[in-house]
Amino acid sequence: MNEMQETAVSEAELALASDKVARMRAEVGKVVIGQSHEIEQVLLAFLAGGHVLVEGVPGLGKTLLVLALARTFGGKFARVQFTPDLMPSDVTGHVMYDGTSSTFRLRKGPAFTNLLLADEINRASAKTQSALLEVMQEGQITIEGEASRLDPPFMTLATQNPIEQEGTYPLPEAQLDRFLLKVLVDYPSLEEEARIVGLVTSGRVGDQLDVAAVERVCTVAEVLELQRTVARLVVLERVREYAVRVVRETRAWRGVAMGAGPRGGIALIRVARAKALLEGRGFVTPDDIKAVALPVLRHRLTLAPELELEGVSTDDVLRSILSKVEAPRE
Repeated sequence: MNEMQETAVSEAELALASDKVARMRAEVGKVVIGQSHEIEQVLLAFLAGGHVLVEGVPGLGKTLLVLALARTFGGKFARVQFTPDLMPSDVTGHVMYDGTSSTFRLRKGPAFTNLLLADEINRASAKTQSALLEVMQEGQITIEGEASRLDPPFMTLATQNPIEQEGTYPLPEAQLDRFLLKVLVDYPSLEEEARIVGLVTSGRVGDQLDVAAVERVCTVAEVLELQRTVARLVVLERVREYAVRVVRETRAWRGVAMGAGPRGGIALIRVARAKALLEGRGFVTPDDIKAVALPVLRHRLTLAPELELEGVSTDDVLRSILSKVEAPRE
C-alpha cells in the first residue's frame, strides 16, 4: 500500500483544505511585502496549533503579519507590549468589584483572543512570562482559582529584539521549548523596502497599519477544521524515525551543550504535516522534515561557549546534522 492510499484525508477534502491555506498565505502576502518564508512559517505554526517566537529588530512588519492573518479568518487580535512593570493580570485579566451591582466580575485581559502578539516578551519579569505560559500550554486562564477556557483557535506570537539585551529577562529553556517555531525576521531587500515605503507613503497620513486589502478566506470553524485535517495527514514509520534520528543527533553533536528533547521530534512531525498540506499532499516526506527542521529546532539547542566563539550558529549545526543523517528513500 502506498502513501496516497494510506492517507486518512480524501482527495477532495485535501484539495479544498490546500486551496484555503494557499489563499490565506496569498492574502497575507498582499500587505506583508517580502518575508515569504516568515509568512509561511507563521502559517505552518497556526495550522499545527502551536506558538511562534519571532526574533528580529523592530519595524519589520511583525504586527502587520499577525493582523493580516487574523483578518483572513475573521479572528480576534490583541497586542501586549511587555515591559518590566507588566503584571500577570495585565495579560490574563483580573476580578474586580462592581459597585453598581455589588458583585465581583471578571475583567478579561488581552489573552482572551485568537491571535496574541506578545511584543518583546523578554522585557517582562519571569512571573509575567510564566503566566503567559499557562495560556499557551493549557489553552486556559486561571483567575482567583477559576479556570476559563479560551475559544480556539489560539496562537501566541512572541517577539524578541536580538540587539538590546540590557534590562531583559531571557526565557529559560523550559519556556523556549513551548514554542513550536522560532522564526528569524531579517531586513527586506532593496526592492522590497522600496515597495514598502511606496505603499505606506502613498496618500496616507501617518504610518498606520492598513490591512483593508486582506480579504476573509474562511471562518473560525473552518480554521479549526483545517487544523484537524493537518493532524490526520499520514506520517509513515520510516519518516517518523527519520525525524527522531535528527533530534537525537542534536544531543550527540560536538559542541552542543544541550540538544533537543522528545518535544522537538513531536514538533517536527506536527509542522511537517502542515508543510505537506501547504504542498497539497496528504502525507509527509523526508523533505518536509528537512524544510521545517531549522525553525522547529533552532531554539531547542544550546551551544557550548567554544562553538559560539568560533562564530558557529545553531542553524549551522542543524544544517550539518541534516547533511549527515541519512533520509529514508521515497
